[in-house]
Amino acid sequence: MLRHLLEVDDLAADELTTVLNLAEELDPPQVLAGWGAALLFEKPSNRTRLSMELAIVQLGGHPVSLRNDEVGIDTRETAEDLARVFSGMCALVGARVFEHSKLERMAASASVPVINLLSDDAHPVQALADLLTLRQRLGSLEGRSVAYVGDGNNVCRSLMAAAALAGMQMRVATPKGYEPPADGVAELTNDPAEAVGGVDAVYTDVWASMGQEADAARRRADFAAFTVDDGLMARAAPDAIFLHCLPAHRGEEVAASVLEGPQSVVWQQSTNRMHAQRGLMIWLLSQ
Repeated sequence: MLRHLLEVDDLAADELTTVLNLAEELDPPQVLAGWGAALLFEKPSNRTRLSMELAIVQLGGHPVSLRNDEVGIDTRETAEDLARVFSGMCALVGARVFEHSKLERMAASASVPVINLLSDDAHPVQALADLLTLRQRLGSLEGRSVAYVGDGNNVCRSLMAAAALAGMQMRVATPKGYEPPADGVAELTNDPAEAVGGVDAVYTDVWASMGQEADAARRRADFAAFTVDDGLMARAAPDAIFLHCLPAHRGEEVAASVLEGPQSVVWQQSTNRMHAQRGLMIWLLSQ
């Protein structure tokens, strides 16, 4: 049965565990041998392109990365037509876009798996890497706790869904007006100290995401009290870890001493993008 991953909760809890287990396979099956994989980037990318291209190569495939100025989603060709073209030549499609609806339209027209490599609504492949990192550092995820401090953006929303699937407790601290949807899977607050108290992991992201650059000055003012610094980390559990999806702005959402400190696992987390996406592709292509 054809499956896509547009948000992390497209997976059931047991399927999520299977994907994480597959991510740690030291000798992954060559499920893409002789096949190409189309990677479409409406937004620029560093970790996403690097990690996906290498994961595809590790599965025996050939990655083909395409910029939006080459294909023109909904200007030169519709999202539906692109999905049909890619499906005729490739084993899977990954797309990094602004509007989430473009992914939904591609998935509706594709005959191969479509993976959301980031949209304005969700970042599920990042959440998979986050859970993989948390599991490697904390052991079992059931009953563990994570606090997210910052903007209730796509990264936050996908992490909320992933944490709920994994049986984790999650708290989210944002300034007023920046909250994620209150869907009951996380405790929401406007107080970073309250969110971080006693948790096993603290997570943050940039205050102005790609496409929000014109709003950056206002956001810096609104988020001024939401920097994850040594004082805030001290409120977490003594052995708590720090995560960040990168790129990081030292002195804004995170202090350099935290990002570079002994509690930081951000570089392991970054590498795990490749492993988590490899596990996901193995799983999708086995359905």
